[in-house]
Amino acid sequence: MTEISLFLASQSPRRRELLTQVGISFDVLSIDIDETVKKNEIAEGYVVRLASEKAHAGWNVITKEPKAVLGSDTAVVIEGQILGKPENAADAKKMLALLSGKTHQVMTAVALVTQDSNSSLAELSSIINVSDVTFKVLSNTEIEQYVLTGECDDKAGSYAIQGLAAAFITHLSGSYSGVMGLPLFETVELLNKAGIRAGSLVVS
Repeated sequence: MTEISLFLASQSPRRRELLTQVGISFDVLSIDIDETVKKNEIAEGYVVRLASEKAHAGWNVITKEPKAVLGSDTAVVIEGQILGKPENAADAKKMLALLSGKTHQVMTAVALVTQDSNSSLAELSSIINVSDVTFKVLSNTEIEQYVLTGECDDKAGSYAIQGLAAAFITHLSGSYSGVMGLPLFETVELLNKAGIRAGSLVVS
């Protein structure tokens, strides 16, 4: 059986680290899509759509066969409002103030595009992980100092759970890796079903 080549349609170093952590071999694709939220689009639909669009975009640029392309997208959601990546420092401060002292959801969708076994068409599988994260009450000084570190740049919700912001979190219910950007349980499940397994990981 020919080995399937896996491609990750993301340049996120955190997603690369997480996928490597569980022994998955893959190549990285640089994919750029429009991440604008559509009118009346709910958060769950938004992250699944973007993850799927990333995977499909990657599939369309790779000619190697057989192949599989993994896409993922993360959004921080509070009171129904989707928080993406901050546009600037002021935007980051606004997001952190909104999260202060409250529980929010981190939604990460994973999408895998493979070749349909009965045809040459692309077949999409997707799954979503939702975690609840509670922040302590943040002072203006804490927010100012955190934004100055630059850690919030390019992060959904303007924080990184694996970094300094870990000190802000009083409770997490869900997937730590999902909050980082790639829920490993769900990801490995999708890959296993497609016949892609880690070289050193035995999954029953």
